[in-house]
Amino acid sequence: MGGLNLEVFKFGTYVMFPIGIMFYFGTNLDNRFAVKNFWPKPEECNKLPYDRDEIKAEYERIVARQKLRMARKMDEERRLAEAPADQQQQQPDQHHN
Repeated sequence: MGGLNLEVFKFGTYVMFPIGIMFYFGTNLDNRFAVKNFWPKPEECNKLPYDRDEIKAEYERIVARQKLRMARKMDEERRLAEAPADQQQQQPDQHHN
Protein backbone atom coordinates (compact mmCIF):
# COMPACT_ATOMS: atom_id res chain seq x y z
CA MET A 1 0.00 0.00 0.00
CA GLY A 2 0.97 3.57 0.31
CA GLY A 3 2.96 4.82 3.12
CA LEU A 4 3.31 7.68 5.47
CA ASN A 5 4.02 10.10 2.61
CA LEU A 6 0.73 9.18 0.88
CA GLU A 7 -1.23 9.75 4.08
CA VAL A 8 0.44 13.12 4.64
CA PHE A 9 -0.33 14.10 1.02
CA LYS A 10 -4.01 13.05 1.36
CA PHE A 11 -4.36 14.91 4.67
CA GLY A 12 -2.80 18.03 3.18
CA THR A 13 -5.16 17.83 0.19
CA TYR A 14 -8.21 17.39 2.41
CA VAL A 15 -7.22 20.40 4.51
CA MET A 16 -6.02 22.70 1.73
CA PHE A 17 -8.86 22.14 -0.75
CA PRO A 18 -11.59 23.87 1.35
CA ILE A 19 -9.14 26.56 2.41
CA GLY A 20 -8.23 27.23 -1.23
CA ILE A 21 -11.87 27.39 -2.27
CA MET A 22 -12.66 29.82 0.55
CA PHE A 23 -9.64 31.92 -0.34
CA TYR A 24 -10.56 32.04 -4.04
CA PHE A 25 -14.20 32.98 -3.47
CA GLY A 26 -13.55 35.12 -0.40
CA THR A 27 -11.07 37.61 -1.86
CA ASN A 28 -11.69 40.45 -4.32
CA LEU A 29 -15.46 40.07 -4.07
CA ASP A 30 -16.24 43.58 -5.28
CA ASN A 31 -14.60 43.07 -8.66
CA ARG A 32 -15.42 39.40 -9.19
CA PHE A 33 -19.12 39.25 -8.30
CA ALA A 34 -20.26 42.86 -8.63
CA VAL A 35 -23.25 43.71 -10.83
CA LYS A 36 -22.98 47.21 -12.23
CA ASN A 37 -25.85 49.58 -11.46
CA PHE A 38 -27.49 47.02 -9.17
CA TRP A 39 -28.28 49.44 -6.37
CA PRO A 40 -30.32 52.54 -7.28
CA LYS A 41 -28.69 55.92 -7.03
CA PRO A 42 -29.92 58.27 -4.28
CA GLU A 43 -31.61 60.53 -6.83
CA GLU A 44 -33.57 57.53 -8.21
CA CYS A 45 -34.90 56.50 -4.78
CA ASN A 46 -38.07 57.62 -3.09
CA LYS A 47 -37.53 60.31 -0.52
CA LEU A 48 -39.41 60.13 2.74
CA PRO A 49 -41.14 63.39 3.65
CA TYR A 50 -40.08 64.65 7.06
CA ASP A 51 -41.53 68.15 7.09
CA ARG A 52 -45.21 68.63 7.95
CA ASP A 53 -45.93 70.41 4.66
CA GLU A 54 -44.18 67.69 2.66
CA ILE A 55 -46.21 65.02 4.44
CA LYS A 56 -49.45 66.85 3.72
CA ALA A 57 -48.52 67.33 0.04
CA GLU A 58 -47.64 63.63 -0.27
CA TYR A 59 -50.92 62.63 1.38
CA GLU A 60 -52.90 64.83 -1.01
CA ARG A 61 -51.04 63.37 -3.97
CA ILE A 62 -51.83 59.82 -2.83
CA VAL A 63 -55.51 60.65 -2.29
CA ALA A 64 -55.74 62.31 -5.73
CA ARG A 65 -54.14 59.25 -7.34
CA GLN A 66 -56.61 56.93 -5.56
CA LYS A 67 -59.56 59.07 -6.71
CA LEU A 68 -58.27 58.97 -10.29
CA ARG A 69 -57.92 55.18 -10.15
CA MET A 70 -61.42 54.79 -8.73
CA ALA A 71 -62.85 57.08 -11.43
CA ARG A 72 -61.11 55.04 -14.15
CA LYS A 73 -62.36 51.81 -12.60
CA MET A 74 -65.94 53.12 -12.46
CA ASP A 75 -65.73 54.28 -16.09
CA GLU A 76 -64.42 50.88 -17.15
CA GLU A 77 -67.18 49.07 -15.25
CA ARG A 78 -69.82 51.38 -16.75
CA ARG A 79 -68.41 50.81 -20.23
CA LEU A 80 -68.43 47.03 -19.73
CA ALA A 81 -71.98 47.12 -18.38
CA GLU A 82 -73.18 49.14 -21.39
CA ALA A 83 -71.36 47.02 -23.96
CA PRO A 84 -73.54 43.86 -23.66
CA ALA A 85 -76.72 45.96 -23.83
CA ASP A 86 -75.46 47.68 -27.00
CA GLN A 87 -74.54 44.36 -28.57
CA GLN A 88 -77.99 42.93 -27.88
CA GLN A 89 -79.67 45.93 -29.48
CA GLN A 90 -77.49 45.76 -32.60
CA GLN A 91 -78.00 42.06 -33.24
CA PRO A 92 -81.38 41.22 -34.78
CA ASP A 93 -83.37 38.47 -33.19
CA GLN A 94 -82.71 35.21 -34.99
CA HIS A 95 -85.42 32.58 -34.66
CA HIS A 96 -84.96 29.11 -36.02
CA ASN A 97 -88.16 27.49 -37.31
